[in-house]
Formats: sequence, structure tokens, C-alpha cells
Amino acid sequence: MRLYLYGILPVGLGLTASLCAVDARAQTTATVRGTVADSASGRPLHGVSVQVLRRPGGTTADALGTFRLGGLPAGTYTVQASGLGFAPRTHTLTLAAGETGTVALRLPATSLTLAEVTVAQPRDPNQSLAAISNIDKLLRPVNSAQDLLPLVPGLVIAQHAGGGKAEQIFIRGFDVDHGTDFNVSIDGLPVNMVSHAHGQGYADFHFVIPETVDQLRVYKGPYTARFGDFATAGAGEFTTKTRLDQSQVKVELGQFDTRRAVALVNLLPLNGHLLGKGPENAYVAAEYNFTNSYFDAKQHFNRFNGLAKYTGQLSDRTSLMLLASRFSSRWDASGQIPERGIREGVISRFGSIDPTEGGSTSRTNASAVLTTELPHEAVLRQQVYYSRYDFNLYSNFTFFLNNPVDGDQIRQTDGRNIYGYTGTYERNFQLGSRSLRTTAGLGTRLDDIDVALLNSVRRTVTDTIVTGRVYEQNLNGYLDATLSLTDRLTLNAALRADYFRFRFREDRVDSLSGRAGKARVSPKLNLYYDVTPAVQLFVRSGFGFHSNDARAVVINPTGNVLPRALGYEAGSTFKPVPALVVNTALWALHLQDELVYVGDEGVVESAGRTRRYGLDVAARYQLTRSLFADVDLNFNRGRLVGEPSSANRIPLAPTFTSVGGLTLRRPGGFSASLRYRHIDSRPANEDNSVRAKGYFLFDAVATYTKRRFQVGATVENLLNVEWNQAQFDTTTRLRNEAAPVSELHFTPGTPFYAKLNASVLF
Repeated sequence: MRLYLYGILPVGLGLTASLCAVDARAQTTATVRGTVADSASGRPLHGVSVQVLRRPGGTTADALGTFRLGGLPAGTYTVQASGLGFAPRTHTLTLAAGETGTVALRLPATSLTLAEVTVAQPRDPNQSLAAISNIDKLLRPVNSAQDLLPLVPGLVIAQHAGGGKAEQIFIRGFDVDHGTDFNVSIDGLPVNMVSHAHGQGYADFHFVIPETVDQLRVYKGPYTARFGDFATAGAGEFTTKTRLDQSQVKVELGQFDTRRAVALVNLLPLNGHLLGKGPENAYVAAEYNFTNSYFDAKQHFNRFNGLAKYTGQLSDRTSLMLLASRFSSRWDASGQIPERGIREGVISRFGSIDPTEGGSTSRTNASAVLTTELPHEAVLRQQVYYSRYDFNLYSNFTFFLNNPVDGDQIRQTDGRNIYGYTGTYERNFQLGSRSLRTTAGLGTRLDDIDVALLNSVRRTVTDTIVTGRVYEQNLNGYLDATLSLTDRLTLNAALRADYFRFRFREDRVDSLSGRAGKARVSPKLNLYYDVTPAVQLFVRSGFGFHSNDARAVVINPTGNVLPRALGYEAGSTFKPVPALVVNTALWALHLQDELVYVGDEGVVESAGRTRRYGLDVAARYQLTRSLFADVDLNFNRGRLVGEPSSANRIPLAPTFTSVGGLTLRRPGGFSASLRYRHIDSRPANEDNSVRAKGYFLFDAVATYTKRRFQVGATVENLLNVEWNQAQFDTTTRLRNEAAPVSELHFTPGTPFYAKLNASVLF
């Protein structure tokens, strides 16, 4: 195996040296360095906003609660730190030219008040949903890995097989399948899998323990330069906690033989030291989950997750993050079922045509991030990561269509090693009285994959359809610049370049083997205008893409390897009254080619050009001191371009989705939330002759927390509604059926499902 790294790490270091040498002038501006922590516990506060009052711009505290504000002329300044759920605090200091002042801010916890929310994001203006996400982090309950992705405003999921496979994702008028057009990462580790056995962009997020997740940054559309592949509809960046608020042991019991145990333990005392002289934190977490689920055939689903994370300040200018995690899962599945099977009494609603479906998967991750502050207001961040991933799935989507005797079961396998590097060099400049923040990025990712598609009968392989070795590498670089044109108007412009190298070696058929390469350049241009501290307007535009499967690329090198996407939108984040935060965006997205990899058949289908328009509305409102309401409304209209109106629907593309609810947070430790989720009925094929059925569901969560314990209850599908999760228009044949039938096939949704949990905190 050859790693086509092309000296990316030396190039990154060389770029750093070159950029540092650009400015040889003596430093004449001052700098403020400091820390932000919880005044009661001393815990560093990650993501808290820090700014110099009466000056534009600002920053946020990093994973260790540290921050830096540079480019300040000599003078007297007041630094303020503020965050949701904490009272703001200020510190005034006088700085001479070239001086570095230090500040330690301690914020006391207070009741959540939406009047404190600010709509502008000076550090990262492209994160226009930050105000909404920061509120959701405190209000929206997260009780399982399936609750994590729906934290993205406007994102809805559907499960295919009782929790074993990655969820089907719907966002911005897309049936993203398992991740083709939505980029997901956690602590800088990519989740989407290129050239996956089950589908391009497959994003299995189940290796994340929900109690360890700290923050989510949401980016809608292809407007942000650091995201390349799969980020056409948007991207979600998750980060895990640097330090646990408290160590915890949690036990959960529920219907359908559900059992879950979680342990999270801090390894270092507060202000303890291990590798460095500054603040350090380390913890471990483990999760075990078992359920037989609600299907007639027991699912025997079990999952184990383990995580260890260290974050430390090695010196005044250098910090290190180390992370290791392990995930494994195994399950039996009932699969999708045909409507006629229930109608004719062949099976029940929770029955199965092929009860031998199921599979297993595992993932091991290792990552290291080194962040170094350099002269001239510069920061170098370098990350290296490695993942070992294995996937084995038995499915039967057509039943007895092709093999009337033994059935059409298939086995998909995927075993891969992922190697990656990401480096960014960030530097601030003063252009007169204006600030310019630039970020240069370089990165590479290499996937070395053994992949196979085989026929099987009751999990016994009978013959091979496709098997071989995939080498796929992405090399990328970008330059991003944010300029404050005035105190109110900010310009963000960026240019990203990606190069993909594909290679596939079919084990048996040389004509199916080959190699190819393709490059893509993606410009971005965004404008933000702060009308008042409570109203921000934005206009954004950018090109993006998603890659094709390597097997399809080498078989058809003249095909569309990296279909381009063009997106643009206009919107606002605003507060019409102090207790109400609203984000709206009117958007459009054009895809050069809607490629769909059919992993069940080992082929890629092209749906041609598509065009989508939509309106997103997200609102968060504080009704009383303790009661909060939230709602996301997402209207979408998508069509195939160049097709007659009678056959131009995009299959499974939603036209309206909505989630929301009421949340009660009492000072004594009691909290409760009544949630709803809705997706409308929508075309399941191009001519709208088959429709996927919509649903409207209620869920409820209640918890009671004291200093040393927590108890809670969760109910999914509170009203026991009969609903469908994943749905497809599929042609199938049942055993002894004379002719095949094309109709709606689906995975039945969860019935009324209650769980109880109890935690000990220490």
C-alpha cells in the first residue's frame, strides 16, 4: 500500500514559516490573554463569548477556557465574558504598546435568560445558527445517539433496521440517504464514509456517547471553506467535552428488554497536572446498550462504546488534545416490509419477510491535535487521526424477485483504514482601524478499503457480485478571509481546492479495475450586516460538491466524478423582543447531477440535474422564567431539471418538516419537555404515483437533578401513533407470488416506548 501524502505535513510547516516571515516589523499593538471558568466549580468554560467593549469583533474561549484578543493599540480596555446560563463579568486593564495583559474571569451560574443572547458571531460569522444551537444545547433533551443528529435545526432522521445501521437523513429538501449531502464530524474526525459498501457518504454516528457531547456547530449550505466533500446541504461539527461537570454512573431500563449503562469518570482533579504546566483535563467514558426492540423477531441489538480524552496546556502557547475511542455493535433486523404483506395477512406490521437480516459493525479511532500560538497574532492547529472501521450487513430488499427459491438476500462488507491530517494557520491583521482574519488550511484523507457485495441465503454466502480493493485519497487546501468593512458590515470570502485520487482493483474482473483523478475548485462569498445588536442580516453564496463512489468512477471515467452544487441564500437572525430569538433563511441549491449509489446492487444511478428552493424558520421563545418554547419550520420544493412536470419529482425529498416543543426548567432541579416531530407525505417516485406517508409524533422527557443523583423518564411516541420510518418505492416478489409488485415498502416506526433512568453523580 502506498500513501499519497505528497509531503503535506512538511508543506504545512513550510507554509507556517513563510507566513510568519511576511511581517518582520516590530509589534506595536497590545494583547489580552486570559481564562474563563465557572466561579463555583472552577471548571473551564468552553465556547463562552469574550470581547472588548466598544470595539468590533471578539473571540470565544477554547477547550481549556483560554482566550486571546490581539491587535489592540495602547490604552485602557474593558474585557467582558458572557455565556448562556452564566452572568457576564468584566475586567478593566491598561495596556502599553507591545504589552500582553492577563485576565482571569469567573462567571457565576444563573437562570437561563434568552434576553442575554446575542445574534452576531464575530469569531465565525458563517455559523449563523450559533444563537439557536447554544439555546438548544441547554433545552433540547439528548437521551440516545439517535438524538444527536436531530439537534441540527431542520434535520429529521429515519431508522432502517432497529438501530444497527446509520440513520436516513432528511434536510433542506434532501433525502440525504445515510449522509451523501450532509457532512458530519466529531472532534475533527470525519464520520462520512467514502465509497462505502452500503452507500456513498454513509455516516454512522452511533460510536458517540451522547453524555460526552459538549457543542454543536451547524453550517447550512455550501458556504464554508473548511468543508468539502458531502457538505452541499450543510455540515454539523460536534465536539466532546473537555472535562465532565461531574463523574457519573447511569443505568437505564425500558420496554422491549431495553438496558443501558453509562459510566463517565474524571481522571484528573481540578487543577491537576499530568503532562504540562497549565490547565489539564482527562476523563474516560463507557456505554453498553441492549434491546430486543419492538419487532416480532427479537433484534438482539447490543452496542459498546468507550472513550478516553485528554486536553492540556503544555505551555503558555501550546495545547494538546489526545483522543481514543472504540465502538462495536451487533444486531438482527426485520428489514423493510411491503404494504401488501400486511394487507394480505402474510405478516404483522412488526413482522418480517426475511428474519435472517442483520449485521455487525465496529470502529476504533485515535486522534491528536496540537495547537500553537505563533508570533504576529497567529495560531497553528494541526491534527492527525486514524480510524479502523469494519462493517458487515445482511439485507433483503426484493425478497424473491431474482431468486424465487432461496430469496435475494445480499451481504455487504466494508473493512477500511482511514488516515488523515488537517492543518490550519490563522492570523489576524490590522488594516488601519479594520481587522482582517485569515485562515489557510491544508489537509489529506486516505481510505484504504476492502469492499464486497455478495449473494447469500440465510447468512450463508452463495456467490460474489463485486469484491475488491479501493484506494481513495482527498488532498485539499483553502484560504478563508473575514474582513470588517465597517463596524456593522463583515465580508467573508474563501476559495477551496480539492483533488481526489481514485483506484479500484476488482479481485476477479480486470475490466472493472482502474484509476482516475479529479479536481474541484469551490469559491465562497458571504456578507453579514449587524443592523443593531439584536438584528443581523446575511447574504451567502458558494459552490460545493459531493464525490462519486470510486467503483463507479473507474468503471465510467467520463461520468460525473464530483458533481458541483451551487447554493445561495438570504436571511436574518434577530430578536423582535428580548425573549425571542429567530433565524430565517430563504435559500436555493442547484445540483449538477443527483448521483445515487445503490450499494444493494453495486451500481450508481444518475437522476440528472436538480433544483431546490426553501424557507427555514427557527424560533426560540422564553414564555416565563421557567418555560421555553421552540419550533423549526422547513419548507422545501425540489424538482428534477429538464424532465416533464409529470415525472420531475425527487423521490423522498420532503416538502415540509417541523420539530419543536415546550421545556420547563425549575430552579429546584426539575425539568420536563414535551416534544413533537413532523414530516409530511411526499413522493416516493418521480411521477408521484407512490407516496411516502408523513407522521406527527409526540415525545416526553422528565428529569429531577440534585447534587449527588439524577432520575428521569422518557417516552417516545406518547400517543402510540402508527407511523412509518424509512420508506421506499420498491419492486419485490413474495414467495409463491406470480408476478412482482411495485409499491411502498417501509420500516415501521417505534410504538409507545417508555424508559426510566437513574444516575449517581460524584
